[in-house]
Amino acid sequence: QMQLVESGGGSVPAGGSRRLSCVDSASASTLTTYCMAWFRQAGGEKREGVAAIDTDDGTTVYADSVKGRFTISRDNAKKTLFLEMSGLEPNDTAMYYCASAFGRCGQWWAKPQFFPTWGQGTQITVSS
Repeated sequence: QMQLVESGGGSVPAGGSRRLSCVDSASASTLTTYCMAWFRQAGGEKREGVAAIDTDDGTTVYADSVKGRFTISRDNAKKTLFLEMSGLEPNDTAMYYCASAFGRCGQWWAKPQFFPTWGQGTQITVSS
């Protein structure tokens, strides 16, 4: 079972960039395939999937709203998940969470109910 800890949040001007990190602080096996994802939740809104990655081969998938602006990646040796964000917009303001699920990502990747393990979240605020 992973234990996920996010960092990198903060205030960013519109058009700026930020990198979020999510470290697995438990000794989850690097031989196990996981779908790891970033979600975000703005005040009063549902939690939405932003991007996901398969830990075995690095296959990625993105929400349409962030394609071309955000990049998800993972350093398996360091057990760290990243989200590189650029061209940030005020509507990117949200609490960002990393999450993991056993197995490869499927069509369910953007649905939070399929992810049993979550970090505590890190806030991104984009000012116009």
